[in-house]
Amino acid sequence: MNIRIGCCGFPVHRGEYYQTFSVVELQRTFYQLPRAETARKWRQEAPDDVKFTLKAWQVITHPPSSPTYRRMSHRVRHQMGNNAGFFQPVATVWEAWERTAEIAHLLQAQVIVFQCPPGFLETEIHINNLYRFFQRISGCDFHLAIELRAKWQATTLKNLCTDLHLSHCVDPFKEDPVYGPITYLRLHGCPPGKTMYRYQYTDADLQFLQQKVNRYIQSGKSLYCLFNNLTMWNDARRFKQLLEMNAKHT
Repeated sequence: MNIRIGCCGFPVHRGEYYQTFSVVELQRTFYQLPRAETARKWRQEAPDDVKFTLKAWQVITHPPSSPTYRRMSHRVRHQMGNNAGFFQPVATVWEAWERTAEIAHLLQAQVIVFQCPPGFLETEIHINNLYRFFQRISGCDFHLAIELRAKWQATTLKNLCTDLHLSHCVDPFKEDPVYGPITYLRLHGCPPGKTMYRYQYTDADLQFLQQKVNRYIQSGKSLYCLFNNLTMWNDARRFKQLLEMNAKHT
């Protein structure tokens, strides 16, 4: 089974992490892109079988009013200006993509995730922006996944992902993906009624997740399962062990 389990970011030292997991989603790239030398160092330090995925720089997806911009250096933010985010067809967004792609190439990343803010609603302008952006970068060397934090109609989302060859990134405790060349799951620690990120998954939760994963992999697609809660190190290891135990008995 082509399943890769890991964490969003490094909850432990990188050397220890690489001994356990074969994929990591880089979070730092969302807030501010690293220097090229840093990306090369990360790739060189990691074993050959470890795969990187990364979040696209927020300049592509989030407007400058987003509180997440506070983690961007003042110098970079000043250079960037005020016209950014929401996949707008402007120079700032295109440059942010080119820089994101450069870092992804240096990391030999397999997937780039575009995490959209809650304010990125299903509007004609936003849909048009998505088509312009992803049609312009079509043919790039990465799988592209989109995570929407606002509620979009399933039909709209499926048509968009199909047309643009995007994978619908989801938290499987909230919804199922509507389309995608790959299956990309991000687990935020928020089953119904629970606080986002702070929740620790129970054994029953992980068994439920196992059932979902078993159903998803029937399509034959590569599957990425990235934990993004405060207890992600332990939860991801427990889930990996659960799948390994299940594989031994089948």
